[in-house]
Amino acid sequence: MKNKMTGLVLASILFTASIVFVQCSKDSDDPFPIRGENQGKEIFRYDTFGDEEFWSGLLHIDKAIAGADNGGFGPGVSPATALAVGLKVDAEALPPEVVSGIKSGAVDLNDPATTLELIKLNAVVGVKGILDDGGNIVSVGITCASCHSTVDNSFAPGIGKRLDGWPNRDLNVGAIISLTDNAKPIADMLHVDEATLRTVLGAWGPGKYDAVLFVDGKALRPDGKVAANLLPAAFGLRGIDLTTYTGWGDITYWNSFVANLEMHGKGNFSDPRLNDPVKYPIAVENQLYNVMHNPDLITPKLAALRAYQHSIPAPKPPMGSFDPQKAGKGKALFLTKAKCASCHALPLLADNVLHTAEEIGIDDFAAMRSPTGKYRTTPLGGLFTRTKGGFYHDGRFATLAEVIEHYDDHQSLNLTQAEKSDLEEYLKSL
Repeated sequence: MKNKMTGLVLASILFTASIVFVQCSKDSDDPFPIRGENQGKEIFRYDTFGDEEFWSGLLHIDKAIAGADNGGFGPGVSPATALAVGLKVDAEALPPEVVSGIKSGAVDLNDPATTLELIKLNAVVGVKGILDDGGNIVSVGITCASCHSTVDNSFAPGIGKRLDGWPNRDLNVGAIISLTDNAKPIADMLHVDEATLRTVLGAWGPGKYDAVLFVDGKALRPDGKVAANLLPAAFGLRGIDLTTYTGWGDITYWNSFVANLEMHGKGNFSDPRLNDPVKYPIAVENQLYNVMHNPDLITPKLAALRAYQHSIPAPKPPMGSFDPQKAGKGKALFLTKAKCASCHALPLLADNVLHTAEEIGIDDFAAMRSPTGKYRTTPLGGLFTRTKGGFYHDGRFATLAEVIEHYDDHQSLNLTQAEKSDLEEYLKSL
């Protein structure tokens, strides 16, 4: 009875919505007639760049979500399961009937059919359904928002208003990819068996992803730990020249890299640095250093995407999350004795300079996987949004206190415990 009620509640508002969504899905040349930041917002949230051919056509993720009872395979992915692997639901995309149904229990959050209906509503953040003329999902793709947006949990845990640019440190990308029943093509590309691939994907854990794995094939660090890095923020980037942990390139370069090589969209991408069979054997074998598609569904959208990302300011921490008096003392230390501002200069809280591993006192493994061989200075604005999963590119420092201890030791700062505490409060205030 509850499943029937779910269908009745959702079907009443899906017909009109599906007409709009189908039209957008069909118009691959320019589905967004507006320009600039507004167009970029739509691209960031809803554009798959044609990557559904990979996620559904090759990996069959749409069928894994649907489950055997809905024309797919396996148990399916219910909203409860989706939330458990870090996917988020946009409460503002839910019509009043659905909101009431969720509150009353008439909408079954343990039924994969409900997930399909939520995807039709564009309510699952970062997951886009491609619909046929009848409003049925024929495939799904992913968007920038899947990794670089979350919600404020204002409706329920994992359900709320979108927070674009915030890193989704709950998202278990490896677990989602592992839903596929066709992992062999990826395993073959990396020259491993499927069991090994699934072990690696399972080791990433929430909030981590290894973009470089798919060009250099290195799944583990020399110490045996997984090589995946934390998902970065996509806010506060205006004025930041290098947008990755190791400075691969500017925001437009990296958006193109990710859209083409990681999301598997249909665009044009070229980087001769990847044509290195020693450093990037996977890229060379698969000619990822020069990718061409006609039509190019990515390049024409990069300017608008950059405009939107540059428009997203670093969020301010909530009141009560830090001690203002101690933070004031910490700022003075940040600018002087602690030497933080030598790299994290105001107002960017970054210096747009690449640094050697020796300079910052860590190993060079991640740096040497990049063309630069160095680390960039991460901007510190909105630092409170990145506490989950730890700090630095790989989360090696669990807390801000550990970061401060590292630099106190590495640079012989001789900070007192009180000074360390004040400095931590300032970092929490950024």
